[in-house]
Amino acid sequence: MRLPRSGAGWTIAVFGVLALLLGALGLLWPEVQLRMLGFEVPDRRAAGDYTGTFLTASSMASFNMGVYYLLAVATEWRAFYRFTVVFRLVTCTVFTLTVLADVAPGQFLGVALWEGLGAVATALGLRWDARRAGRDRPATTGVVDGPAAVVTVDGPESVTNPQVTDAAAGPAAAGPGSAAGTDR
Repeated sequence: MRLPRSGAGWTIAVFGVLALLLGALGLLWPEVQLRMLGFEVPDRRAAGDYTGTFLTASSMASFNMGVYYLLAVATEWRAFYRFTVVFRLVTCTVFTLTVLADVAPGQFLGVALWEGLGAVATALGLRWDARRAGRDRPATTGVVDGPAAVVTVDGPESVTNPQVTDAAAGPAAAGPGSAAGTDR
């Protein structure tokens, strides 16, 4: 797998690796995972106690989520990065409320904090990447072959169909991306 190509990609990669590893930990050594979260680990579970089942399901979800995050990094799927910011903030809020409502032990606040800080780090990475791209991006209009031809490169269509304008003849002049006698 290749290394992340952006600041936001690095934040997603770190979270992905940790989610994958913690998911594997929960599948292989569930008692360790429970202790890390501040939950009691009794010698025997009572009948009807499905803690192990729930932990297995949560650990498998964490493992899979780690794979999804790493796949997003490998493809530089920026829409996914933005999506995670929103939902990690929601997760942070829900986990914090769970601790405040005495449904989970105080150590569980670490999970909420991890989610919140991860969301903020990814948001900052996205912002940093956007600013860096703005600095590195060439001007939107450039001069080619002297002052007579201007190639407009605004918009996604310009990559496959640039608009070439001859200063004397106008946009209908023959050239790449334009056909004589047609308006664009």
